Amino acid sequence: MTKTQLYLISPLDVGGDFPQRLERAIMAGKGPKSQLVTAFQFRVKGIDNHEAAVLAEPLQAICAAHDVAFIVNDSVALAKRLKADGVHLGQDDGSPRDAREELGREAQIGVTCHASRHMAMNAGEQGADYVAFGAFYPSTTKDKGPEAEVPDLELLQWWSQIFEIPCVAIGGITPDNCAPLVAAGADFIAVSGAVWGGDEVAAIEAFAKVLRG
Repeated sequence: MTKTQLYLISPLDVGGDFPQRLERAIMAGKGPKSQLVTAFQFRVKGIDNHEAAVLAEPLQAICAAHDVAFIVNDSVALAKRLKADGVHLGQDDGSPRDAREELGREAQIGVTCHASRHMAMNAGEQGADYVAFGAFYPSTTKDKGPEAEVPDLELLQWWSQIFEIPCVAIGGITPDNCAPLVAAGADFIAVSGAVWGGDEVAAIEAFAKVLRG
């Protein structure tokens, strides 16, 4: 089993041929004994839940067919409507405890913790299934603001040594810069631009070379 797995984050435009691109990316990560892509985050902005549900339907079906967790970004209400596998919460999106009450025991609940040990421990205490640290590198997807503290590798090492809850590294991650994050103990590498900004199959194959060694 591959220790560090890929967590794909969608671009904001998930229409057109994106469902086919998603399936190609998932397939490119399938090996004889393991699957590289194990989670997908559905991320849309500025549309209502009905329109979001229409866009989500083919993507959710693809994830289900390949045993990839379908996680909704930011919205517990949308996650509940879609019967998604889980939700990813920013610091302003409500508590993991409240999300658990809405979505049930089986839901996967993740929390953005930036570079904060305190936020991560608090998320764990409230029942989060994973915590996400980042942005580790400059990112167009993960807006961390000009004053935000950049997490370091020591944070990943500290978390992975002390806590059982998986951690996700996010923000500007590419096949060329992900190795130190893997070595530091990241359970998941969350990627978006590095995959969807070009040939998704080539990108996944490049990540596979690093993650599988």
